Amino acid sequence: MRLLLVEDDDHVAAALSAVLSRHGFEVHHARNGEEALQALVPEAAAFGVVLLDLGLPDQDGYEVCGKIRKRTSTPVIMVTARADVRSRIHGLNLGADDYVVKPYDTGELLARIHAVSRRSVPDEAAAPVGHEVRFGGVALDLPTRRVTVDGAAVQLTRKEFDLLALLAQRPGVVFRREQIISEVWQTSWEGTGRTLEVHVASLRSKLRMPALIETVRGVGYRLVAPAV
Repeated sequence: MRLLLVEDDDHVAAALSAVLSRHGFEVHHARNGEEALQALVPEAAAFGVVLLDLGLPDQDGYEVCGKIRKRTSTPVIMVTARADVRSRIHGLNLGADDYVVKPYDTGELLARIHAVSRRSVPDEAAAPVGHEVRFGGVALDLPTRRVTVDGAAVQLTRKEFDLLALLAQRPGVVFRREQIISEVWQTSWEGTGRTLEVHVASLRSKLRMPALIETVRGVGYRLVAPAV
C-alpha cells in the first residue's frame, strides 16, 4: 500500500517511514500542507491512506484535512497531541477517518492504518438497491450512503455512516461495544473503543439529536427512534 506521510519533522518522518516500510508500506513523505496537496493531484498515483500531522509549518492541519477531503476520498488519519474530545470531533467533522494521539504506540498506529484501509472500499453487496431506512425525520439511503434530516442532507464520514446504519438495523436494541467495533472497524482491538466514543459524539452533533443514540453504560449503544 502507498501511504502519504505528512510530517514536518524529518527525524520523526525518517523513523516512522522505516517502521512502515518494514510492514510493507511504500511511504511518500510530504513536509508541509502544500506538498501534501500537490501529492494528491488527480494525476498522481493513488494513496491507500494519508497520515496527517496537525502541527504543520505552512498551514493549519485541520485546514489541510478539509482540502484533502475535497480532492479525494482517501482515508485520512490525523496525528495530534490534542487529546480532548472536542478537537477530535472537529477533525472528524472535517472528514478525517480516525485519529492517533501523541505519543502513540507503533502497534496502535499500524492497527488504525489497516482498519481505515479495510473500510476504504465500499461493500456494494451490503444493501439491496433502493433500500432506505427511516426513523423520525432521519432517512438513510443505503446504496448511495446519503443521510438526510427533515429533508436536509447531512455529510457523514464512512465510519459515521456505517455506525449509524448498523444501529438503525434494529432501533431499540442494544449493540455491544465489541460487536460495533468488530462490524464497523473490523477489528477486535480494544483501543478502538475511544474512537467509537468520538464517532458517537460526532453523530449526535451532526444530526443535532443528542438523544438519538443512547449510551447503555457498561454495555454499548442503541438507537432510540424519535416519535413521529
